[in-house]
Amino acid sequence: MRLSDASVVIRPRSSWEAMDLGILLSQQHRRLLMTSWAIVSLPVFALLSLLLWESPTLAVLLFWWLKPAFERLPLYILSKALFGETPSLGQALRQWPRLLRPQLLASLTWRRLSMSRSFIMPVVQLEGLGGDARQQRLAVLLQRNAGGARWLTLIGMHLEGALWIGLLVLFYLLLPQQIELDWNWQTLILAAQQDWLWLEHLTNVFYALVLVIWEPIYVACGFSLYLNRRTELEAWDIELVFRRLRQRLAGAAALVLVAGLMLLAPSQSLWAATPSSSVAGPEAPRLLQQPLTSKASKESIQSILDAPPFKNQESVTRYRFGDEQPPNKDAKEKPPGWLKNLLERLGQDSFGGFAKGLEILLWGLLLGALGWLIWRYRDWLQAFVGRRPRPRQKRPAARPQQLFGLEVSSESLPADVAARAEELWASQPREALGLLYRALLSRLLEDYHLPLGVADTEGQVLQRIKDLQQPQLEAFSVSLTRHWQNMAYGHQVPGSALQQQLCNGWRGLFGPGAQS
Repeated sequence: MRLSDASVVIRPRSSWEAMDLGILLSQQHRRLLMTSWAIVSLPVFALLSLLLWESPTLAVLLFWWLKPAFERLPLYILSKALFGETPSLGQALRQWPRLLRPQLLASLTWRRLSMSRSFIMPVVQLEGLGGDARQQRLAVLLQRNAGGARWLTLIGMHLEGALWIGLLVLFYLLLPQQIELDWNWQTLILAAQQDWLWLEHLTNVFYALVLVIWEPIYVACGFSLYLNRRTELEAWDIELVFRRLRQRLAGAAALVLVAGLMLLAPSQSLWAATPSSSVAGPEAPRLLQQPLTSKASKESIQSILDAPPFKNQESVTRYRFGDEQPPNKDAKEKPPGWLKNLLERLGQDSFGGFAKGLEILLWGLLLGALGWLIWRYRDWLQAFVGRRPRPRQKRPAARPQQLFGLEVSSESLPADVAARAEELWASQPREALGLLYRALLSRLLEDYHLPLGVADTEGQVLQRIKDLQQPQLEAFSVSLTRHWQNMAYGHQVPGSALQQQLCNGWRGLFGPGAQS
């Protein structure tokens, strides 16, 4: 493994940044990763589905349990592609049986439910450690980034479920409307328990397709967390810096060595000529023959530093101007003369009337200010304090004259709908069915007052009929709607027995000569 050949920048990252790097790695090699995963996993899924056709849940559970065996192939591809040795699809598939050998039983049994599986798997597959060596290695690696690996597994579980449910909903939404009329989720579940095992296997296929997309990303994120932890422990980024420095200085090493020897030789002779007795520290007395010794100069400097302007010790307990003289602490503080005279006047009886008038004036100003504020903002106060306006009564919505392009007004229908439909069956079956369906919509609008809209579909009309709690009307409406859709969209003409049955059903609900 040569760090200089890495296709990514080797540096310490946070857990989330490392997982983001894994997503980028999986996107860079997504075609190889997804294809290899599909070739390895989908045949196993098909075999389990055939062997356990009567137990679809057990088949998908076993397929989910075998995920650690399939995850070893994407890890091998990513470990090679990281250092510029991306294998081909054939080379990767040939290596997969060899990758299954080390500790496969442990990966599928007691280690299967580990939340840090993606982070721990490279220790077994890439480092080849087992037993006590593996435990010691994991104790060091899991000191950090273990939380990120657990979060990765937890988020992956929810993402798998969300994608699986999304595919199921998309499948249901893509069903034709004719089939949707006959199906609902409750009937699908009940039918799947009896005869429709293919539907459960179809939902299992959706889960297998989700794993083709998500599992390579999951393995890549765990692998990037493992690389980030090794970068922190083994200082890969610092090693790369030293390697680059060595490459830069390799050519100039001899020149630097010669220059260092030339500079070192004179300095050594100079130090050798200097007697050790002449070296003295700053505390040793020097210049003893001079008027000022080093000790006396030190004391003089210290005395200057302790005196103003270098050092001024003063305690100030209040703010004052620079030119103001501090007050004399010995003199007793006396109040000013004007304050003393005012206090004496306040104590006299003649000043009581003035004080009372001043109080009345202040209260009057306060009340006047409140009144002015109320008058000034009267509209704003009325909006919050005033009575709420009565809600306007909604006018009944006008009944639509056309639904699905058909006239549904009572004026456009004959007096005897069933008799007219029987006359039209032989020559114009489409108009006969359309007449019955128009008459049914008109009855729903006028007799049952159903809130049908122009944008409603046939299925929504049937849902509103179901809310009426009338089984006979609901059964006739479902049968008539199904045959009308077969005629309108599939050009399927109902048989003569069905024609008579629809006319008799109309007479049974609305009378032999009922008019809409």
